Amino acid sequence: MTDSIARLLDIAPAPGAPRPKDWGEIECGLGCGLPTDYKKFIHLYGGGHWDEYLYVLEPGCPNVHYDLVTWARCQAEDLQDLWEFERKPVELEAEGARVVPWATTDNGECLYWLVHPGLHPDHWTVMVNEARGERWEHFPVSCTRFLASCLDGELRSGLLSSSFPLAVHEFRGLGAA
Repeated sequence: MTDSIARLLDIAPAPGAPRPKDWGEIECGLGCGLPTDYKKFIHLYGGGHWDEYLYVLEPGCPNVHYDLVTWARCQAEDLQDLWEFERKPVELEAEGARVVPWATTDNGECLYWLVHPGLHPDHWTVMVNEARGERWEHFPVSCTRFLASCLDGELRSGLLSSSFPLAVHEFRGLGAA
């Protein structure tokens, strides 16, 4: 178990039965692998929201509005259109660099993995895009470390709500919409 998964389990227990996934099929549909810590997180927690604000996307999520594969497809299309009018973040200027969403918020911010060709998914880092704006932040940590560090106050994003995290943490799994 990774240190960040252990930290998350200390912050809020996993809700119950593991959610098995066919990661090979999911990754084939995405056209890329996924980080090991994310897979472990989904196995333990599934998709859900933290502190009534941050929603972790899940492939095959019971709530179709938070399906990782659908989000990835839609975000790729939306960002491609956006880059025609807005400047890409410097982290995305390298040939073949792209982002894949892994979480979103109540306010509409989107959290992404920064993906570079040939870079193993376990080395992907986190980028946050403000809701309805062109500001981005880059955090050189994994998605679960980002989440645990935000929740325990070690890391602070200038784009996420100042009300996040709450003093008492809560994780709620996502049921069917």
